[in-house]
Amino acid sequence: MLKSVEGVYRDGKIELTELPGDIQNETRVIVTFLTSYPIDLQARGINETQAAELRAQLGTFGEEWDSPEMGLYDNYDAAKAQL
Repeated sequence: MLKSVEGVYRDGKIELTELPGDIQNETRVIVTFLTSYPIDLQARGINETQAAELRAQLGTFGEEWDSPEMGLYDNYDAAKAQL
């Protein structure tokens, strides 16, 4: 089973943004470091307040979007081409 949880590397430790409730202690993990690039909100025509509101509005879709059933759309074009 794979489960992804976002976190931040700080002072030699990984701080998770949420606790994975269904994972037992001592479970092995693989950590992948992502390079983050600042997003130029002004170039996208929004300010920080608008970005925060947009994030909150779209956050309601997160659980559904990350559900296993949505994996169907990962290769949608290839699957559609086989019909």
